[in-house]
Amino acid sequence: MAKTKTRYVCSTCGAISVKYQGKCFECGNWGTLVEEVVVEEKGNGKSRTAFASSGAALAVPKRLKDLHALKEDRLSTGIGEFDRVLGGGLMQASVILIGGEPGVGKSTLMLQIAPKMLAQTILYISAEESVHQIKNRAERMGVASDNLLLLAETELEAILDTFATAKPDIVVIDSIQTIYSTLYESSPGSVTQVRECTSRIMQTAKKFGITAFVIGHITKEGSIAGPKALEHIVDTVLQFEGDSNYRYRILRALKNRFGSTNEIGVFEMAEEGLAEVANPSELFLAERSYGVSGSCVASSVEGSRPILVEVQALVSKTNYAAPQRVSSGFDGRRLSLLLAVLDKRLGLPMWSQDVFLNIAGGLRLTEPAVDLAVAVSIASSLRDIPADSSTAAIGEIGLAGELRAVPHLERRVMEAKKLGFERVVVPRYGKESKQLEKNFGIDVKPCATLNAALNVFLG
Repeated sequence: MAKTKTRYVCSTCGAISVKYQGKCFECGNWGTLVEEVVVEEKGNGKSRTAFASSGAALAVPKRLKDLHALKEDRLSTGIGEFDRVLGGGLMQASVILIGGEPGVGKSTLMLQIAPKMLAQTILYISAEESVHQIKNRAERMGVASDNLLLLAETELEAILDTFATAKPDIVVIDSIQTIYSTLYESSPGSVTQVRECTSRIMQTAKKFGITAFVIGHITKEGSIAGPKALEHIVDTVLQFEGDSNYRYRILRALKNRFGSTNEIGVFEMAEEGLAEVANPSELFLAERSYGVSGSCVASSVEGSRPILVEVQALVSKTNYAAPQRVSSGFDGRRLSLLLAVLDKRLGLPMWSQDVFLNIAGGLRLTEPAVDLAVAVSIASSLRDIPADSSTAAIGEIGLAGELRAVPHLERRVMEAKKLGFERVVVPRYGKESKQLEKNFGIDVKPCATLNAALNVFLG
């Protein structure tokens, strides 16, 4: 006979508690425990030892050298930036989770692949909109394809039955938070429903050889579909970055079993949908200001692609006991570290200044090679001296004020040359910096310290 019991699951981290608590014991958040009713079926009482001794077939491990690697047959989506992030195209029977804020362009991207993959049958399952609403949106985008099937359904069991009857090549689930299974009594969007529905979709997709896209909204903390456990189920995790106030969207891979996680795709939101950006550097520098203090161009590398971006800083005297540190698109803790180096090693009075930092275009930069551009823009704004607009900055800053070597230096320098820069400041140390002293058609200035680099930019 089935046994019913109650448990409490944290909606943030997925931790399970047998009794209600105001504070989650795992992640420490308050008011996140949600009550769930679990029905347990009584087992047949057989242990694994009894199963093994019964003569049933067991899984037999195989030696690595005896196995043959499977050939990776990738399928192009027809969108170059999308294929770049996926690692070269779609892998058959893979499950891809696409996350992002509402309205960032997840559903738009899924509709746009339909007319570019006419040889594949695409089943678009919407649990948020009716099929007529999707039809209206497709007409606005100019999408008209005979290979696109639409279904408005929220029950998981009915969706899985459609997999077997329609036999699609690609399935889009929009979105996983609104799908529910009748096997669980919790409401749609709960930790149990999201995790179990995704797991069953993955099992069915692998069984029928279907490539599945699962769309998930992010929480206010920035996690995709709530618990991190969901990211371990799927093969690939993609996340859309970008504010709805900006035209640009960045598609970044957070996890990819079939490719690199460093690649990004750049799109521009237009009336007809998402348009690919073939040259992101030119796009991000299109509205650059010249002859204004607090601006410097950094050469960053995202995956295999070098990108030039403008780093803007505004430094003003603080009116508070503790100065403000506001950063957009750059790690706030890294900013504090660079301010400490400017104060200690160069004697700049950062302790009495409010610092506001922005990466133009809404791009988020994480690599340390942007440190020099950040420091130059801050020093330029503090002294109110415009930095040399024809010079790009490359380099990581150490705690002693030295410039440290960064990878892919030649690739960064050549991107600056292509965009018309006359000079680039690089770290003096490292094998690549010595090779760059040759004639590349651009003046390369190797500097050993931050102070020497500032003298190049600010004189």
